Amino acid sequence: MKRKPVAKVKVLAKKLKIQGVLTKSTGRVLQMAQKSTQKASVGDDPRFAQTVQNYETGLRAMQERKFDKAKSNLQKVVSGPSKELADRATVYLNACNQQLERATNHFKTPEEHYDYAVSLMNLGDYVTAREHLDTLTKQVPKADYVVYGLAALNCLTGHVEESLRNLDQAIRLNPALRFQARNDSDFQNLVEDPRFTDLLYPDPGELPAAVGGTEEGN
Repeated sequence: MKRKPVAKVKVLAKKLKIQGVLTKSTGRVLQMAQKSTQKASVGDDPRFAQTVQNYETGLRAMQERKFDKAKSNLQKVVSGPSKELADRATVYLNACNQQLERATNHFKTPEEHYDYAVSLMNLGDYVTAREHLDTLTKQVPKADYVVYGLAALNCLTGHVEESLRNLDQAIRLNPALRFQARNDSDFQNLVEDPRFTDLLYPDPGELPAAVGGTEEGN
């Protein structure tokens, strides 16, 4: 992607009172709006102040290589009231899309992609982890480990019903996952739920009952 002419960037920076920050990952100058400009704009146009905030948040996320988060914020800037910021955000939005596409195609196997999603979960980046798991669900819909990962993620994020359904499905695909879940701290929020106990400790000779249903499996 071609860098914009320096003169044009300086004119835009002067017009918007924007301070440049050079990133290590792209070598581009990320334009961070000064706090004084934001405060002065609140009374005049709250929408512009919010746009500036989204812009700053998006660029910080890019610096931290959290491109999904950056994309979400920059998309709001593009649809905001400031054409100048929208133009700048469009440049960085394209860069985010390129990085995300590159990251998706980087994994050699679904298992490698899954390991990356798990690493994001361990870091607490649940939003990005979910996006990767959703991608894997489309690529390998019958992979028991992906369904299990969604169960763990849903439990960590407080989506109890979804977690139980995912775990039930994962165990049906691979009964051995029942033993893994027994010692998995990601399911800590479900330990007091009797449905969780039924899934992990079924009666001998019986299949676990379907989550959310009243009938036992045949």
